[in-house]
Amino acid sequence: MALINSKSGKVIKDYNIDELKEQANLMRGYNLVALCAAGSGHAGGTLSIMDITAALYLKVADLDPENPNWDGRDRIIWSTGHKAPSLYLGLAFAGFCKKEDVMYLRKLYSPFQGHPHWLKLPGVEVSSGSLGQGLSVSVGIALAGKLDNKKFTTFCIMGDGEQQEGNIWEAVMEAGHYKLDNLVGIIDYNRLQIDGWVREVMNVDPLEDKYRSFGWEVMRINGHDMKEVVDALTRSKKGVGKPLVIIADTVKGKGVSFMEDIAGWHGKSPNYDEMLKGLTELGLKDKIPYEKLLAHAKEYQKEVEKKLDAKMPKFKKDYWWNSGESMKVKMEPTRKGFGLSLAENGDDPRVVALGLDISGSITISDFYQGKPERKKRWISMGIAEQSATAAAAGLAKEGKLPVLGTYGTFAAARNLDQIRVSVCYGNFNVLIAGAHGGVSVGPDGATHQALEDLFAMCGLPNMSVVVPCDINETKKATDYLLLKHAGPKFIRFAREATPIVTTDKTPFIFGKANVFRLRKEQPDFIEAFESVLAEKYVNENENLSIVACGPMVPEAMRAAYILKKEFGWETRIVNMHTMKPMDKMAVIRAARETGVVITAEEHQIGALAWQVSSIITECPDIFGKPVITGAIGVKDRFGDSGAPWELVKEFEVSAEHIAQKAVELMKIKGKGELLSH
Repeated sequence: MALINSKSGKVIKDYNIDELKEQANLMRGYNLVALCAAGSGHAGGTLSIMDITAALYLKVADLDPENPNWDGRDRIIWSTGHKAPSLYLGLAFAGFCKKEDVMYLRKLYSPFQGHPHWLKLPGVEVSSGSLGQGLSVSVGIALAGKLDNKKFTTFCIMGDGEQQEGNIWEAVMEAGHYKLDNLVGIIDYNRLQIDGWVREVMNVDPLEDKYRSFGWEVMRINGHDMKEVVDALTRSKKGVGKPLVIIADTVKGKGVSFMEDIAGWHGKSPNYDEMLKGLTELGLKDKIPYEKLLAHAKEYQKEVEKKLDAKMPKFKKDYWWNSGESMKVKMEPTRKGFGLSLAENGDDPRVVALGLDISGSITISDFYQGKPERKKRWISMGIAEQSATAAAAGLAKEGKLPVLGTYGTFAAARNLDQIRVSVCYGNFNVLIAGAHGGVSVGPDGATHQALEDLFAMCGLPNMSVVVPCDINETKKATDYLLLKHAGPKFIRFAREATPIVTTDKTPFIFGKANVFRLRKEQPDFIEAFESVLAEKYVNENENLSIVACGPMVPEAMRAAYILKKEFGWETRIVNMHTMKPMDKMAVIRAARETGVVITAEEHQIGALAWQVSSIITECPDIFGKPVITGAIGVKDRFGDSGAPWELVKEFEVSAEHIAQKAVELMKIKGKGELLSH
């Protein structure tokens, strides 16, 4: 069967091989338009898997688009979640949703998230994005099918680079042990990952021998020969008394010449001209209404912007970044400061950099770029955060200074036990970079947005944690942590370009906060503020204090500007760049001297707020003195796809939200002062 009416049992549509080829080609075209409309995404892998997508959703898998949760359906699990557009187009072409709505890809509030979320879109079986987990989920689903005597088949789509995750091989072992003949693994073997050829990043071959050794049946096919694909998938559903894996040889970027076999197209989307060129090569320029589809996406985006604008606090004028004639700011990604430091300090023979497959994006590869003599101290570990973390501990034990990094959520959560036991318990000198922290990964969505990482890192004994506010502070922090600070250390920085608010002269001392004070409106935002070490700051009897870290420091500074212009209030901004150990005296003074303390963090509320509150409530010097506190941060929710600056508004962590909170607390402070008189 395939697409069927689950109530009547009648086949809705039975595609022949030529029709499937045509549909796969159309899917590729719609994929290019959706990625262009999104402005981000993964062109290479979505194109390589599309023939398999068409065969599964339109021919082989038993599905009912009118009844997505039909109990007898086959389950299709996308472990390789970044290929979500292929999944969405499989669903759209099968009739689960409208094709034109896939153009909402990666946009705020859209069900078509950057990585699939089953609670948002019917037809999506599980939420995925963190590589390596889908096969384990599939094992669980297949086991449930066995326990309940159900006849469905579970298909799990994986990438070849994904085979570097140890999680995969635990699931492979389990499936073989339990002889799960209702489980079919599909590997999109396109030979490329972000950092280059899989065989060079971390070789996974011989895959056929490895799977067979765990008790799996193995089939190898041409993933672009539709008849081979359909035959293999059809045979896989018959069961062979053991789990089966189909290794499909594919071409990354298939169908678009300038994308084929190019690693750079792994996490890249086409611009308008590239989209047109791709559609022309696919023979679809006159067959797909791309202008209408792009307009559909733009109309949706207008509604998103209206909704965001409606929820933003309003003041007498627009204070958003660079919206006025004065207070202009320059922006650079904070991650670049990390790369600059590694490039500058990498000659130290003790420094060893470990790559975890997004090396260029997080700038850790700047360690060896243009410096071939350092390449021997560059160790590519592939997509294997847990093993790489423990290996770093081993390097540190032997006197090396290892540094590793990846997305903040994978650098602090996926490998948490390795950090706790192998690094922190042994008190080893390992530098971990939690890159793309907070909402800065934007359209990638919840699975990639690190909003909980600081809870874990600040909670570990022996761990030091630094969250710098801009590119310059990131450079200074990395300089210090890499070569001068002994012990486990975690640095968190953003992906998106954020305001530059410090200079070479701005003080940075580990464990000691800075105070920023607005002095006078200036043409350049950075010139309007004075900075000084908190311990040297002389009390000016400000109306309130804002304690912030990371990208929230510039937002706190902008909030101070809003509060000065709108209400004439003076604000002390405490840049708490070192989250652990925290500068307690800076917090105590802010509380004692201003009476109002607001924390601002691009994180779930608590990593900063709870520490600050604890310092205040435990300080005998403040007992009996009224201190009003408030917190700005993410409010116990997962992330969402959307542009980074949209998410700053959606998660209510903008300067406007800080200022709004200040107004609320100042009203309370005012009432208290009246009562005291």
